[in-house]
Amino acid sequence: MARTEAPWRGLSSLLSGASSRLFFGLSRHASARVPTRHARVRAPRHLILALSLAASLLPAQILQQAEALWKTRRYQDANAMFRELVAREPRNPVIRVRWGRMFLEHWQADEADRLFTEALELNPADAGALLGKALVAAEIYAGSAAEFAERALRSDPKLVEAQELLARLALEDDNKAKAEAEAKRALALDSNSVQAKAILATLDWLEDKKESPWDPHAAKGYDTAGHFFMLNRRYEGSVAFYRKAIALDPQLDSARSQLGVNLMRLGRDEEAFEQFKTCWNNGFQDSATKNSLTLMDSEKNFVTFRTDRTILKLNKKEADLLRPYFEAEMRRAVAVYEKKYRWKLTQPVRVEVYPDHEDFAVRTLGMPGLGALGVTFGNVIAMDSPSGRAPGSFHWASVMWHEMSHVFTLSMTNSHVPRWFTEGIAVQEETAASPEWGDRLGPDEIAAIKNHRLLPVAELDRGFVHPVTPQQVVVSYFEAGRICDYITQKWGWDTVLAMLRDFGASDDTATVIRKELKMEPADFDRQFIAALEADTKRTVENFDRWKEAIKRIDAASASRNYDDVIRLGSDARDLYPDYVEHHSIYESLAKAYLAKGDKAAAVDQLEGYVHAGGRDPDTLMLLAKELTAAGNPKEAATILDRLNYIYPMLAEQHRLLGELWLDQDSVAGAIREFQALLAAKPIDMAGAHYDLARAFNLNHQPEDARNELIDAMEIAPGFRPAQKMLLQLSGSEPDEPGATKK
Repeated sequence: MARTEAPWRGLSSLLSGASSRLFFGLSRHASARVPTRHARVRAPRHLILALSLAASLLPAQILQQAEALWKTRRYQDANAMFRELVAREPRNPVIRVRWGRMFLEHWQADEADRLFTEALELNPADAGALLGKALVAAEIYAGSAAEFAERALRSDPKLVEAQELLARLALEDDNKAKAEAEAKRALALDSNSVQAKAILATLDWLEDKKESPWDPHAAKGYDTAGHFFMLNRRYEGSVAFYRKAIALDPQLDSARSQLGVNLMRLGRDEEAFEQFKTCWNNGFQDSATKNSLTLMDSEKNFVTFRTDRTILKLNKKEADLLRPYFEAEMRRAVAVYEKKYRWKLTQPVRVEVYPDHEDFAVRTLGMPGLGALGVTFGNVIAMDSPSGRAPGSFHWASVMWHEMSHVFTLSMTNSHVPRWFTEGIAVQEETAASPEWGDRLGPDEIAAIKNHRLLPVAELDRGFVHPVTPQQVVVSYFEAGRICDYITQKWGWDTVLAMLRDFGASDDTATVIRKELKMEPADFDRQFIAALEADTKRTVENFDRWKEAIKRIDAASASRNYDDVIRLGSDARDLYPDYVEHHSIYESLAKAYLAKGDKAAAVDQLEGYVHAGGRDPDTLMLLAKELTAAGNPKEAATILDRLNYIYPMLAEQHRLLGELWLDQDSVAGAIREFQALLAAKPIDMAGAHYDLARAFNLNHQPEDARNELIDAMEIAPGFRPAQKMLLQLSGSEPDEPGATKK
């Protein structure tokens, strides 16, 4: 992907030669509203004339003129007309609705939403305003979209656009039967509905039917099909439909921009750039276009490493540090999954690691779900770097295994697998890779179980695509993972593979459950929920008691009343053993035991924290040091090695682990850690070179050791341990295996 020699690459070159056709600052609150006496200063002449003409027109004529300007993309002029019209008729909601629709077309959804809200304040039953709210919500996959669309239809039963939106939303939720029914209702309202035909045709095309009697033969219809193929992670199909859309309407820049996004996902950056450049020069500068061009600008900061099975893209500033860990874990995951899924990948897996979360976020443009840490496009995985998140806030190896499982489940089903099932398997794989990985039962999940808010399995995709609340996304991941655990435990892994094959044949969730689990989906829901409630009963029932205990433990800890901390914590910890976030009871107990001089008890609590999935680097470093001091170097090394899969950015952890590996004669591990230490750029660079020289010497690599010693002495010419080892390697002094340590 990195072709950084191209002089036009990215947004900066386009901005330097931006076309005079571009427009900025369309906001209705900006200076486009021009008092008459300042008109010659603030507004172009043609706009002054237009506003002067508007003063002599009737409101209906002004609206007609504003609409005409809008349709010819003279957005600033249209904006001024709408403002003039609202000033004349402030109580007319229709004007605000039309103004809002222009903002929505111009990718200013926040402005549009405010106008629709103002219109509803004037008339709570205004169908156009309700539809506008639905369209805004649909753009961000908000769960309120369907509710607003249904309210719009109740106000105006013949509002075909609202009916079309309901069909679209149903298909986004993978509810194919409902999507078909809603689309046919739209056709009953308007037999020429392009969007209704597009939904029905897309249902056929998603099932790999080459032809469909519903083919709309229209640019916006193919634009819709492109969206659904993208949403189903079928990017080649998405590209094909977006191409058909712009072939019919070269001015449909929304489709052109999405074509560019999907070409980027497939690694076709040169063509993607050309599509984005055309959009930009046409004045179409939505977030997808702008952010993608910005991401292209950042390509010069990355370097790519290739093996026969893997491609790894890292930022240059952290490539030396991260590469050994990522490449090793990528190879391990591919080997494990090829055996487990009985599926051989035909091309290398590509992993792109972004230290800037905004760069990573560009890779998720147009995708549903909130707070993503990783995303998979076919055989390409994009994810946050551990340096891009707060230390300990996420487990990069767990995320990578999660995403890598998508590569397999999508590949073996030709991306026909429903979202809930591929996500559920991916969540399951996190803890399958290691019992200490993956996310645990959280407060949001506890509340959902307690209040019976889990979704039926046949509707679970809705929790990922159109969540009612942000928390529902998190809960849906948890629920899907637990469902896959339940199926595996009760029916076996072979049943999971059989379900994947069924989904690959385009069967829906209800059909697959009936076929492989021999029960109705509603019966499965009852059995699964009963099992989940039994498994989580103690924590769910005692959650309020645990919250009160946490407050008392924190207060006792703050006042250094460690006896109370131990008494309260020992009673409350096991009410919610999965909790390892900020202010965990494990950490409070460890602190109290250390304060009382009981290091063995403190170590027990810290080990419980680690086994429950605790990730805080400082806490793990503390445990490693206590284990080392207690004469348990092997256990200490295991803890620090775990930390490498969470937050491998700390120089001190690599120095300590390198020493521990040397003490245990694990020379290869020591070399890796001391190389990581150098890449982390510690304060004592000379000492880091010397440490690596010691490891190379023990591994019978004298030339490499000599080079490191020379580097150490260039930094610190008087560094005597390095001088002595260099003399030993040169034969001037007797060889001392291991060499003198600092």
